[in-house]
Amino acid sequence: MNSYPAELLVQLAPVMFVAGLDVQAQQPPGNAPPTPSTEQTPAARQDPFYILSARLKDALSVQRKIGVWQPEKSKTFQVIFVNKDASFPPRKLLRPEDPQHSAAHSPLSPLTPTSPLYPDGIIAPIWIRKHTTLLPSVFVMFMRIFESPPAQAGQDDREREAEERRRDTELSAEIAHRKKSTNERGIKLTVVLMASRRMLDDPTLDGRLTYIRRQSGLDPRAALFVLSPVSQAEIGDFVRSLQDALWEPALEYYTNHSKRVRRKRNRHSQVASYQLPLTPMASAGIARPLRPEGWTVRYEYKMACFAEFRMEDQVALKHYQDAYSTLIIMFGSTAILPPRTKRWAEAKVLADCINVKVCTPPIIIGLSLTYTVAKIVKLYLYNNEHSLALSHQNSHMRKFADFSRGWGIGEETFEFWSWLARQHRVFAELLEQGTRSTLKIPSPYPTPAPSAALLAAQSLEASQMGLEAMRVLGLNPNQALQHPGFYYYMAARCTERRRERFMTALESESEGHQTNSPGFINEKKVDHLAIVLEASNIFSFLYTRAYELFRKWNPQNTQNPGRLTLWIAYRIAQTYYDSGKFDMAVRFFERIAKTYRRESWGSLLHPLLSQWYACAQQLGDVELSVRLLVEMLAYGANASEDDPDALQDDLLAVLKSTVPSVTDEPLVVDLSESKSILDTSVVFWDPEVDVGIPAPFQLILSSQHNVSLSSIPFTSLAIHFNTDVPPVVVRHSQADPDAEVPSVQRFDLGQIQLIPASPDTHEVEAALRWAAGSTIVLTGSVSSGTPTQISVSKLVFTIKESNWWIEVPIVPRAAQLEHALTAPRWLCSVDPPRFVPIRREDHTTVKVRWRNHRIQVAISHDGPAYIGEEFPIEINITNEDERELDVVLDVLLQPTEIDEAVNYVAMDDQRSTSLLKAVACGVLAPGASVLKKLYLANDGAPGERVIDISVQSQSTAQATTQQQPVSPTSPTSPSAPPLLDKTETLRTLAVPAVDPIEVEHTVVYRRPTRPQPGLADLETFESCKRDEAAAVEAVVTSTLRVVASSGLVIENVTLHRQDHKSASVVDCSVPEEDFSGEWLAGDELCNRCRVSVVPDEDHPADPIAGPGEYEVTWRRLMSDGSHGSRSTTRLPLPSLTPPSDGLIALLDAPTTARLHAPIPLRLTIRNLHPTRTATATVQLEPDATADAFVVAGLRHGRVPILLPGQEERNAVQVAGAGAGVGQPGGGGAQGTQGAVESQAEGEEVEVVDVRWDERPERVEDEEGNEVKVVKGRDGYVLVLP
Repeated sequence: MNSYPAELLVQLAPVMFVAGLDVQAQQPPGNAPPTPSTEQTPAARQDPFYILSARLKDALSVQRKIGVWQPEKSKTFQVIFVNKDASFPPRKLLRPEDPQHSAAHSPLSPLTPTSPLYPDGIIAPIWIRKHTTLLPSVFVMFMRIFESPPAQAGQDDREREAEERRRDTELSAEIAHRKKSTNERGIKLTVVLMASRRMLDDPTLDGRLTYIRRQSGLDPRAALFVLSPVSQAEIGDFVRSLQDALWEPALEYYTNHSKRVRRKRNRHSQVASYQLPLTPMASAGIARPLRPEGWTVRYEYKMACFAEFRMEDQVALKHYQDAYSTLIIMFGSTAILPPRTKRWAEAKVLADCINVKVCTPPIIIGLSLTYTVAKIVKLYLYNNEHSLALSHQNSHMRKFADFSRGWGIGEETFEFWSWLARQHRVFAELLEQGTRSTLKIPSPYPTPAPSAALLAAQSLEASQMGLEAMRVLGLNPNQALQHPGFYYYMAARCTERRRERFMTALESESEGHQTNSPGFINEKKVDHLAIVLEASNIFSFLYTRAYELFRKWNPQNTQNPGRLTLWIAYRIAQTYYDSGKFDMAVRFFERIAKTYRRESWGSLLHPLLSQWYACAQQLGDVELSVRLLVEMLAYGANASEDDPDALQDDLLAVLKSTVPSVTDEPLVVDLSESKSILDTSVVFWDPEVDVGIPAPFQLILSSQHNVSLSSIPFTSLAIHFNTDVPPVVVRHSQADPDAEVPSVQRFDLGQIQLIPASPDTHEVEAALRWAAGSTIVLTGSVSSGTPTQISVSKLVFTIKESNWWIEVPIVPRAAQLEHALTAPRWLCSVDPPRFVPIRREDHTTVKVRWRNHRIQVAISHDGPAYIGEEFPIEINITNEDERELDVVLDVLLQPTEIDEAVNYVAMDDQRSTSLLKAVACGVLAPGASVLKKLYLANDGAPGERVIDISVQSQSTAQATTQQQPVSPTSPTSPSAPPLLDKTETLRTLAVPAVDPIEVEHTVVYRRPTRPQPGLADLETFESCKRDEAAAVEAVVTSTLRVVASSGLVIENVTLHRQDHKSASVVDCSVPEEDFSGEWLAGDELCNRCRVSVVPDEDHPADPIAGPGEYEVTWRRLMSDGSHGSRSTTRLPLPSLTPPSDGLIALLDAPTTARLHAPIPLRLTIRNLHPTRTATATVQLEPDATADAFVVAGLRHGRVPILLPGQEERNAVQVAGAGAGVGQPGGGGAQGTQGAVESQAEGEEVEVVDVRWDERPERVEDEEGNEVKVVKGRDGYVLVLP
């Protein structure tokens, strides 16, 4: 883009002319003589106004840099420094005093005969230059105001004032002259008077400034400023304030221009006369005036430029779009714009540049038009409307491609591809300019998964969620804006097509078809390959630039370039090859091939290797040619089944006709990163063998189906194993060289002893020749005297021909990518060939191990294990081997998923909850055995316990009879661990653990009969005092059942009390009974204890922990009648949940009485509700049907109001009137609960006989409310005679 005219590329901005800042030493005012101080130092000799002018010029020159991409909308001008007497270009050709002035036109108008646009041109680039360099919107003139020298003795003030007035008059005249020229063009004139600081304090300054403004005719607003020498920071503030003050006049200037142009456009659109266009044949040589469509384009373009001067991008975009639409209409008619004419070319360039803001250098007149049209895409990008910008670019190329086919310059012509390449190129340059500034290319890659908080925020915005849903559906790559490198790549591809079409045209010319068109003649001067690679010496272009930008925008690691980046690099190498720069092509091929080899891109490597080989031939590098030919043999590049000998013939021709640079050393062709010349497969029949046992193996070497190696002079094959032993060498030997190579050949390598290795090299003979698709199978066996891991590390093929000595090392691989789904094979028979698949992953290695020791491990126990005991497990280890073995034992207790399970294992002096490590069992002679006892302790919940037992045996004779071998798995360094003759025998034992004793608890609750403490009793408020009023007595009956299948010997049953503030044990029956003895499965024992329970006032429904636990000491009853170790089982008392009471009546009556003797009855009424008061009435009604009792006392009465927690006791005397069972406490009590003021109808209160008071635990319904369990009252008394 630097080759284009600058005025057509830069962003338009308001223009400011600045005059009077020529940095020259200015004379001091009034010709004042220099003072002595000014001559003493260099700083004093420098004029302060000279420094001020220089600083002003520097500050103004950096306000706005001229550039193509400037989306910022700051209030800064494009500053141009001019002289004070700078003139403006004439508006019309005739002077104002000429009578024809009103009918005259602009020198650049298509109506002016001397204009370059006469008669039908649209617009010229000089018009933009006029408004960017010749016509400003504001004119700022810096001038010095006259300053009189300091007053001296005897000087008259009137003379000084007269001199100042004369100088001010001269200054005003100069300003008025400049004001006249700016008024004629509507340009704002601003004057900045530079004065010293002494002048600013002069009281006459305001009057002088008023006089100058009036005499010169300056505007009263933003037209006159005064500036004194200040610092650099203050200079910047002044420049910003000056631009802010002049911004509105500048916008008004361009607005007036837009209004003037709009009036002209309206006048042209109202012209009713229309003349049919002449045909191109009839109009040859006849000048036709510009059509109304052309005038529309011209005026819309001008209004767009003025809107851009005002920084109104949306308005400018609208006018550019209107101009572009009208141009499309003009191109649609060959009568309006005949193809291949001068105006047609101008309009075509204009349309291109409206689209991308870039001009085309070959057409001089069209250069100015390009700037107008090219703004549409840039203005879209300013607003971050990437889709609209790309859509307009694609639409422009599609429309004009259709026009080009109609004009006869379609895809078959080089002009079409030249134009298309230019479109991609200029679009790439525009994007590159933008990305260097503020343009952000949207990423096509999916965004990372958002966090939960971000998803929650997005769920509140439906529009955002809709956008994300559309992204999930995918994106069309043609509708996604790419980075600039992509469009450089497209331009390069189009330039290649351009060159192809041009070469076709040259061939036609050589055949006698003469083409003398200007375009064809200019095309002959173009270096197409240089365009593809570089554009002059300014910066890399097209392919080279695309490659650099793809690397820059690559989302992956820079060390791993993307696929398209490598493809572009390959195209660069091809272009270097076509242009004859073979050394540059080789450099690119080397870099590209590394990635293609590593990622196995065979289809891309084939053409690359072919061109690389052609470059090596052109450079005369025979070593590189041989390397490439060998690699081409490996990939089968340029090989076919019809001619499989082509590649080997080329290699033989090079070997026979050339001489290497070094003959005494082999040329090593390393194919470690690429495909090997032969498909190799190493298969060991057994995955493991014992020491000294041969391990059969096969080495399968196969050629490709389209490549023959029958003529390659392989002289030997060296097979290297992964041990430090000499390789096995296979020498080529063939009785009949001309005989046909069989499809499958088999050769025996014999027995190979690796450790200890033989001092002589193991050599065999075989026919090392492969036809296309043939296979050679080398069979043999290997053995080792020490444990190791054996594999084939590499194969080295040696090729010797004439003076050439070539070695090709190959590393055997498991399977190539194209054969990944094919299992390795083992050759069973040669005739006919038959293979057996080996379905094992580690088929390429064999592990040599020590022979396993014959150890017998027997485990016995009397299961199941009981919770709480140390369960004995016997482990019997017997040495059935002929060697003396040192045996150790490891025991691993597997973690269990059972809750609250606490287990451990113990043996000898070791104890652990997980692992017993290296328990010594001693050295066992052949036939000897050892018995170890393992104890498993179980606690917590029952379940299965799993134990892993590892018996490790080691030969005691190894250290004295063997030395450490040398192998890769056991290096000779002092820190390397020795290979031990060691065998591990594993056993897994699952032991079920069960409870030996089960317990079942039954709990009932009784109300206390003792008097309750009063409400005013202070002892109840002490923190350490129990609340006896709320106490409940719980009777816990525990039934212990023996469930151990072997039976138990119970030694003792003890209740350990654990009293706390909410519960305490009152008494228990355990100390009174003896439970010792043998108990079999199913036997039961029972115990009963009383517990005093005080519920929590705040949480009465919460369970209360039991105040103790039973401890049962027992032993296992063994099968032989003996007793096991002492064990303990702890059974805690159950948690207590006493029921609650409200208003209750307790009846205490004797069980028996004498006839006619007084029977005392006590009725206690308690209000146990925590918050409510109670009012109760008592009614005593003995059994009236039998007349068995006589009541002495009050039968019916009312109890005083009971507060929460208060009780009332009533005593009644009755006498038995007859013998037998009777109910003296008949009747009941009624009461209400609530506030004192509320007296509702009473309800019958439950009367409980304290002799039979037993209640179950608290029961709640589905809603969480307590269910009252009411037991029928008794109150019976046996009256004896």
